[in-house]
Amino acid sequence: VQLQASGGGLVQAGGSLRLSCASSGLTFSSYVMGWFRQAPGKEREFVAAIRGSGVGLYYGDSVKGRFAISRDNAKNTVYLQMNSLKPEDTAVYYCAADISRNIIITPSSYDYWGQGTQVTVSS
Repeated sequence: VQLQASGGGLVQAGGSLRLSCASSGLTFSSYVMGWFRQAPGKEREFVAAIRGSGVGLYYGDSVKGRFAISRDNAKNTVYLQMNSLKPEDTAVYYCAADISRNIIITPSSYDYWGQGTQVTVSS
């Protein structure tokens, strides 16, 4: 199984980025897909997740109203549209796959992880 995250970069506060996570080696539509982030010296934080069918989304409190998760099961890809970015959004962003039917925000529940993509928001 491989999860390949991409789309990170440097952006000014208030700007937008779209992350992508392409998967292979798993039955993509059977997995809840999640995004997490980890800033230096901090624990990994839940950002967003989406059920296999695409119906059923959940967001962390710090990103509600600014980020949007979506998926394209035909392309085995999950996306994270990030708008109104803030300096505190700076982190390495990881995508992850969880075979559970329900959305769980605990990192340890997820079965597979991508390598991460750096997002840096300047003030």
